[in-house]
Amino acid sequence: MGNQNVEAKDKRTRKYMTITYGCQMNEHDSEVMAGILEEMGYQPAETKEEADVILINTCCVRETAENKVYGLLGNLRKLKMNKPGLIIGVGGCMTQREEVAKKIIDRFPYVDLVFGTQNLPRLKELIGRAQESQQAVVELIQRFSPAPEGLPIRRASGVKAWVVITYGCNNFCTYCIVPYVRGRECSRRPENILAEIKDLAALGYKEVTLLGQNVNSYGRGLPDEIDFAGLLEAIEKIEGIERIRFTTSHPRDFTTRLMEVISRCTKVCEHIHLPVQAGSNRVLRMMNRGYTREEYLELVNKIRQYIPGVAITTDIMVGFPGETAIDFAQTLDLVEKVRFDSAFMFIYNVRPGTPAARMPGQVEEEVKRERIKVLIEEQNRITKEINRREEGKIHHVLVDGVSKTNPQMLSGRTRTNKLVVFPGTRELVGRFIDVEIMRGKLTHLEGRVLENTQ
Repeated sequence: MGNQNVEAKDKRTRKYMTITYGCQMNEHDSEVMAGILEEMGYQPAETKEEADVILINTCCVRETAENKVYGLLGNLRKLKMNKPGLIIGVGGCMTQREEVAKKIIDRFPYVDLVFGTQNLPRLKELIGRAQESQQAVVELIQRFSPAPEGLPIRRASGVKAWVVITYGCNNFCTYCIVPYVRGRECSRRPENILAEIKDLAALGYKEVTLLGQNVNSYGRGLPDEIDFAGLLEAIEKIEGIERIRFTTSHPRDFTTRLMEVISRCTKVCEHIHLPVQAGSNRVLRMMNRGYTREEYLELVNKIRQYIPGVAITTDIMVGFPGETAIDFAQTLDLVEKVRFDSAFMFIYNVRPGTPAARMPGQVEEEVKRERIKVLIEEQNRITKEINRREEGKIHHVLVDGVSKTNPQMLSGRTRTNKLVVFPGTRELVGRFIDVEIMRGKLTHLEGRVLENTQ
């Protein structure tokens, strides 16, 4: 009996840490990993040194993300030597590729567990095997299927929550590895999504962000006649949820019906993330994006007609194979015409296994660096101008918590997803307040809380 009590206490004091690279989908997967570990009796660790299990959730969309993982694994070597019982696991999109999984085991022999994107349901068993095994446990499922419902999850916040509505992707953009590491597109049943969101509302969550590689295509393959617009209408009716966001939208599937529904739904926020990737028709065709620059510009104008005051953000890539100076100039021209509120801008990286990796005309790194510099300067100028026009306006803000850059300030988001920082007391966290914008900066807005909401 005494031994059982000691063992139970031991389980309660074991600690874990998850380290995440990549998109919101990876962040959500890490919440599932944390939920599974806590169901096993682990508690969150504040430092790597006190952790008994460290799980690294990886991204392979950019080369820089992969390099960060390798750097982190190198830094963990000393920690593992000082604490041999530590379990180090690597999962996610990087490890779904067999050649990368092998590289990790060969290069970092102290890694205990390598698993892919489809292995979360078996994580508890895999950790148990890693604790008992004298060599690395490697399990990669190559047959993609939707993740089962009901996995435990530890949400990162008590105010906002991510809810996955689709897994995988059918678009096969020539530069993108996602369809190969997350599989083909599959939509969750609407009743499961609605039940999850109702549970979140009951727990006090105020905002949900619907996740998918292409949320606009939600419903394809389901026996029910439901599309993404219909799902938004159903979520709109859930009491307790005050705001609905979604990401990411593919321009090719953004329908007039969806615009009409967003314009009617009071809870759906006026922010659309609409990746364009390039402003040249030639490059868009080589990327297999499925639309022209003219169609994209027409879509943006139509969205702004249906949703006044909408903020539109985007992803833009420079240096795609074969991109010429003229192609790049067309991208700059599109940026000026659209005037995005902000943009994720990045250099094309060769992703082994994608069609673009085999294309001729790979752009020199020096040219890529020069182009990305010019693009960032142009977009930053536009973002500053847009944010300065917010000065004097009053926004209804959901207070997330303490600012990450200034612990003396609070932070929150406008309906248009702009970050606002302002002085205030912690009792405001989780509340909706009115904030007057005093200054518009490049990365955020600075404001003051109006007295009627203090």
